[in-house]
Amino acid sequence: MVKACIFDLDGVIVDTAVYHFKAWKRLANHLGFDFTEEENEKLKGVSRVRSLQLILEWGGVEKTTKEQSKLADLKNSWYVEMIKEMKPDEILPGAEEFLLMVRNAGLKTALGSASKNSRTILEKVGLIELFDSIIDGNNVSASKPDPEVFLKGAESLGLNPADCVVFEDAIAGVEAALAGGMKVVGIGDSANLNGANLVVAGLHEMNLDKLYKL
Repeated sequence: MVKACIFDLDGVIVDTAVYHFKAWKRLANHLGFDFTEEENEKLKGVSRVRSLQLILEWGGVEKTTKEQSKLADLKNSWYVEMIKEMKPDEILPGAEEFLLMVRNAGLKTALGSASKNSRTILEKVGLIELFDSIIDGNNVSASKPDPEVFLKGAESLGLNPADCVVFEDAIAGVEAALAGGMKVVGIGDSANLNGANLVVAGLHEMNLDKLYKL
């Protein structure tokens, strides 16, 4: 029996990919090379540190660990500047409605995101009160496909992983949920979300009937 839903943030509740892309592109240009949208797609569900390492590899640039830390902070400062201007109309279609549906049915909700800025984003779009627990990049050390973020989400709700359904838009997240012993609903294209128990275009296509049939 489903007792909780654990949601990724980017691409599921809101779409901040454009802000990440602009900030990473600005950093790449700052370092003397370009960063494409195709490369940005490869960073879905990847931590900030690992994303920076990949971008540096693609740009053929080597930096010490200390320099990488400063660059990651610089990128994040640009990103935070942009997300501070986010508004409720940036919530993805059906996300708020499904969250309310789930909570009204007596199910618990948690966020399971790699983002260290998830609280800021949820506050800006007015959704933070709809989550019983928030587990993000500030609480975990391992990146997806490691299941740590979702396992901690289940633990924070006082539930077994098998009682939770994860909503994810990235293959790394789908793999993380499955590795954690949870059912998972993929958000996006089924061709890119192998292993998901169900794939929908967005939360606007979800309802309780589909949830309970997983």
